[in-house]
Amino acid sequence: MSEIRAIGLRGLRRFSAAVLALPLAATCLVGATVPAQAHSPSAGPPVMVSMGDSYISGEGGRWAGNSDTSSGSRAGTDRAWTGNGYDPERVYGASYRNGCDRSDSAEIRSAFGPSRALNIACSGASTINIFRTSHGGKAFKREAPQADQLAQIAARYDVRVIALSIGGNDLDFKDVIETCVWHYEYLETPCQPGQQREIDEKIDKVMGNVGKAIDEIHAVMSAAGRAPSSYRFVLQSYPSPIPRASDYRYPQSGWDRTLLGGCPLRDDDSHWARFQLVPQIARHLAQVAASRGVQFLDLRDFLQAHEVCTKHARLATPGQGPSPATSEWTRFLAGVDQPSLQESFHPNYYGQLGLGRCLSLVTGQPATQNYACESTPDRDAAGVYLRRIS
Repeated sequence: MSEIRAIGLRGLRRFSAAVLALPLAATCLVGATVPAQAHSPSAGPPVMVSMGDSYISGEGGRWAGNSDTSSGSRAGTDRAWTGNGYDPERVYGASYRNGCDRSDSAEIRSAFGPSRALNIACSGASTINIFRTSHGGKAFKREAPQADQLAQIAARYDVRVIALSIGGNDLDFKDVIETCVWHYEYLETPCQPGQQREIDEKIDKVMGNVGKAIDEIHAVMSAAGRAPSSYRFVLQSYPSPIPRASDYRYPQSGWDRTLLGGCPLRDDDSHWARFQLVPQIARHLAQVAASRGVQFLDLRDFLQAHEVCTKHARLATPGQGPSPATSEWTRFLAGVDQPSLQESFHPNYYGQLGLGRCLSLVTGQPATQNYACESTPDRDAAGVYLRRIS
């Protein structure tokens, strides 16, 4: 192993963040904000429900772009800034207290508006946190399994859309990130060989559990008297939060990726994650969706040209604040001066607005058709569009 280089206080802060848990961010109805008046499924106004992990709960929604400014509003990027301090509940509400981190800009809310959206997804959730308790499900962060929560909702409201993001925590994606950061900072060797083997060993079992999660949700809806044709079910994949190796605005050598960009990853590992790992997960999720007859939304390229450290975007500064067209849509790997760590490598406020447009667009298409959702460089969420894939 080559000699460990000195990285300075800022680098140590960023690296300390990397080796701590970075859960895919990832219930009783305590976690979800339910409309005040109950209605029967046939008579009440429709509600749209999001379930799963951090990539749909809204983890990272606190941040509108990224900035190396560590005080005040962080150059306008920190939406928790009150003018004299920080209050994350301004963004995450009561869910900040248990770490589910359901943001005000979460995909389901951005797609359909807060009055029609119920977000019961929870940061860090795995498939076992979706299953009903009676079928092996486990409570998570002091909330009942999400299928049990859905049963309460379906008994009272007209559920029209269910959007699910799940499987990343079962694959221990946070461990992949931590390992690859470690390899960049200390070992100077690629993480890809060992991490690919681990993913290959896990993926079939994980996808079986994703299929079971879909079955559990269908069973809940059936028990509420709802046929699958009476609601839209969308299973979505994960976007790549890091750019192609050729699109980094910082070189691999030196410490700019650590000290400035918050993206301490090697070129070869970035290429692997972007072109092998994320597509592999997407392909398997697409197969699960097809086997269960639900719609598939492929997000693998959604963040293209908006990823952390991409040369197509910039950091906000006190003189040039954040912009949905030119800022990054992914939360960078922050240090102790910009908490919290679990938000790192998730779609931020701008990214979540774009994801909301993806979901809104795809639910307007025939349920039998599958789509990829992509974005346009130098455009805000209005530049998000669908591409039919099957």
